[in-house]
Amino acid sequence: MQKLSAIVFISILFLSGCSFPGVYKINVQQGNIVTDAELAELSEGMPKSQVRAILGTPLVINPLDSDQDYYVYTFQRRGGEVKEQRIVVYYQDDRYTRHQAKLLEETPAY
Repeated sequence: MQKLSAIVFISILFLSGCSFPGVYKINVQQGNIVTDAELAELSEGMPKSQVRAILGTPLVINPLDSDQDYYVYTFQRRGGEVKEQRIVVYYQDDRYTRHQAKLLEETPAY
């Protein structure tokens, strides 16, 4: 009987640790933070190196299509919903032509 009580107690202790409500969850951010101001600095015909100097190194570089750079930023506040920002920069002959952007309303740094 004591062994059964001990096993039940230990099992409850382990299971309660899995769902303990006081666990601290951190903010998780990944990728490139790109702002409207930085995108406004881009002008048609800029070399790729200058675009990357303004926006930073792209998160994803497609080895099969060097005419596109992908800047992705995700943010999750304390285990909540993941918010995503995506920017695709298009080039022709290694010169900037245009971009498509889906920016977050707010880009929290931390």
